[in-house]
Amino acid sequence: MTRSTPSPRRVVFQYLVPVHVEVDDGLVTRVTISDETPVHDPVIVDGDPAYLDEAVRAADDGQSWPSWQFGY
Repeated sequence: MTRSTPSPRRVVFQYLVPVHVEVDDGLVTRVTISDETPVHDPVIVDGDPAYLDEAVRAADDGQSWPSWQFGY
């Protein structure tokens, strides 16, 4: 008997957080994101919208975030 592996639930969402930007002589030298901000009014970017509530709880549970990505 073959077992199927369920596909992982995945959702990408965005929300506004405070960002401090330092500019020296016209160049951005540092960007600091205040990550203790609770998730508020998340917006789905990609993935399963039914998973949004659970994903927000996971993002807001105090776990350390794996990395920050700046730019595209």
